[in-house]
Amino acid sequence: MKPILQLYRGYANGQELIVMGHVFKTDYSYDFQKKNFKNATSVINQFRIKTIKNFDLYLHYDGQEIHTKTLDDGHFKFCIPIENESQFGWNEYEVSMKYEEETISSTGSFIRPHKGNLGIISDIDDTFLISHTHNFFKKIYILLFKNVNDRKVFKDVVPYYQALSSAGRNNQDEQNAFFYISSSEWNLYRFIVEFTKIHQLPRAVILLKDIKRGITDFFMSGRGNHDHKFEKIKHVLEFYPNLKYILLGDDSQHDPMLYERTCKIFPLTVKAVYIRQTGKYQKEAIKVIMRNLESLNISVCYFKESSEAIMHSKSIGIIK
Repeated sequence: MKPILQLYRGYANGQELIVMGHVFKTDYSYDFQKKNFKNATSVINQFRIKTIKNFDLYLHYDGQEIHTKTLDDGHFKFCIPIENESQFGWNEYEVSMKYEEETISSTGSFIRPHKGNLGIISDIDDTFLISHTHNFFKKIYILLFKNVNDRKVFKDVVPYYQALSSAGRNNQDEQNAFFYISSSEWNLYRFIVEFTKIHQLPRAVILLKDIKRGITDFFMSGRGNHDHKFEKIKHVLEFYPNLKYILLGDDSQHDPMLYERTCKIFPLTVKAVYIRQTGKYQKEAIKVIMRNLESLNISVCYFKESSEAIMHSKSIGIIK
């Protein structure tokens, strides 16, 4: 069987383009319509995926053909300097690979943010996608037996994210840069893309954790060390140093601690931090972090309902 080329959304500034993807041995497509046990089988198959290392790939961009090879886990990443700046907004790129006598090509997209002053970084699970990460067995049950059409967002989160996407924009064609940075693995990329499309959440660059390639890894999905998430957030802030950022997360895992670290390193870059309360009561440790961030002159909101976050963003002039 011929290999499968999976591209992810990339991003660019005025000097550099970054695009990425994986090469898989076979197609483990996620069937978004399956129910119950058939859905569970489809999800588990995403964690039985086999990748190909050291495979030749070619990026076609701006009249150039740039050659690289996949890493040991089948992941590839092109970081290339660019001389002719791309248009603002979403642009296309093409990657190809050769298999026997056939050339396999795929087209992906990347964003070069419109000139402005706002970037939004959001977690996924229990920030906008209801996942019950604080309850291991419930989380696994929902992931296995609820297909993408049955999964839910929090009330009012969609209009809130749409408002953040257009905040400060007079031109409807221009949107603020959105990044979904999560401890979910690349195995769930297609699910996340489909879910955000269904609910009309802003189109975003999605940055996830290293791919898993075994069924035992499925039960550890989203768990373990979260430093990779901090490093990805740090990278985005360094890649676009002139943006002011809104950070959105929840209190079920490590978002508040990661965001506190981020704000201490980038004290002029983060404008506001929003943390969703996932339990019945607010956590004292999180309230301490939020007070600490306020002392750095960063606006904070520890909220249960998205309507509270909307009111807070209106009160500080982020959205109208």
